[in-house]
Amino acid sequence: MDITYARYRRRFTVQGLACEVIFRFGLARARTELLVAGEIRAEDSTPVMGPDSTRNHHLATTLPDGSTMEVEAGYISWVNVGIAVQVNGAPVHESHPGRRIAYPESARKMASDTNVDMSRYKANKVPLLVDIGLGILFYVLAKLTDLTTAALAGAVIGLALVVVQRFVKVDLLGGLAMFGVVMLLLSAALALIFQDDMAVKMRSTILGSISAVLFLGDGLLGGNRLGKGMLRYLPYTDLDSGRLAIGLGLLGLVMAGLNYGVALYASTDVWLFYSTFVDFVLAAGLTMLVFRYARGRLFVRRHQTVSPIAK
Repeated sequence: MDITYARYRRRFTVQGLACEVIFRFGLARARTELLVAGEIRAEDSTPVMGPDSTRNHHLATTLPDGSTMEVEAGYISWVNVGIAVQVNGAPVHESHPGRRIAYPESARKMASDTNVDMSRYKANKVPLLVDIGLGILFYVLAKLTDLTTAALAGAVIGLALVVVQRFVKVDLLGGLAMFGVVMLLLSAALALIFQDDMAVKMRSTILGSISAVLFLGDGLLGGNRLGKGMLRYLPYTDLDSGRLAIGLGLLGLVMAGLNYGVALYASTDVWLFYSTFVDFVLAAGLTMLVFRYARGRLFVRRHQTVSPIAK
């Protein structure tokens, strides 16, 4: 079963029939379905990486009057999908009039990168789902009870997963299992010692700073432990583990500082929403810079210098 990261629905009407295109972008494939009157009439899919990944999806079906309906679907930007519909070759609908349905050039280059192996994500699907599930569980428990109870529950569940891991063959916790459990235990210890919401709010700042120092130290020593552990989660095959650890350490310091500001100046509800959802998006964006640094591409000049001989 493929994990779906994004789903887009595009509805339209042709000859009085309710039609819909559903585009799903998953861990391994992008898949599109064409529904007419609630019935799936056509499907198309592409891998998320490789030469075939950037082509648009094409779907076709026959309408009740015998005419042919064709649909083209694909990305029109990094975060949005568009469709164009024709009946017997004549345009009848565009979800985004005037927009070209094609991968952005930067996304096209990334998708065709031979140093990217998305099967690594697939191999770590279970640990990723566990991490996401723990984050959502903390959010729900904090809403229903309090931050201290949520922190303690997270530690108990983390320890339970370590015990269960000894009896099952499925990798539940990934390459940084013990590191993650230690962070959960430290978080629970802070909650027990200080017994107030501010201490729990500051756990991300405190633990983020601690983990950042550990990553920086590992990076300066070559990234042989934490850096290599993180490589299991990532699709890039040309990352330098030392640079990766240093970059993640710096990222940890930045995120720790942001959490400190939100915890200090915003309400508990705002902090809870930020820590569960917003900081993940911010970290994901900044992580792309870390990847570029770890691949040695962050400061590469866009224009090559012309050799004097060539002149």
